[in-house]
Amino acid sequence: MAKDSIKILQTNKKAYFNYEVVEDFEAGIALEGTEVKSVRMSRFSFGDSYVKITSSGLLLVALHISPYSHGSINNHEPERERRLLVHRQEIKRMKRKVDEKGMTLIPTLVYLKGNLVKVRISLCRGKQAHDKRNAIKDRDMKRDLRREMKNFNR
Repeated sequence: MAKDSIKILQTNKKAYFNYEVVEDFEAGIALEGTEVKSVRMSRFSFGDSYVKITSSGLLLVALHISPYSHGSINNHEPERERRLLVHRQEIKRMKRKVDEKGMTLIPTLVYLKGNLVKVRISLCRGKQAHDKRNAIKDRDMKRDLRREMKNFNR
């Protein structure tokens, strides 16, 4: 297995539906002992998670990581704020874009890179209701087209 092999654990499909992704960033995530094992088993959910920029760095808010099933009394708290590990210059660049353009930072992907847990955070702009309707219509049309092609090839 290569050193930088990537294994995708989960994708935030709700974020891609509700937001238009403008730019992506890679960040490490500071996890406690049993959190790593739960994440490796894909026992987490994005929900309405987002990234908050503070003076001390980036915080991942509302990412639910279920307690490890074989953990002891020292299991982690499921919905604590977790620090994201990003270079200071990237944080400054993100803060500028969020402040001036009214965008938000959303976690869109959690994956393993080698044996490290990484998060892809995306700079996003909210979609309007008509954009969401168009996305649903396009998805339905593609599904119908695939169904027709499958029946035609039989």
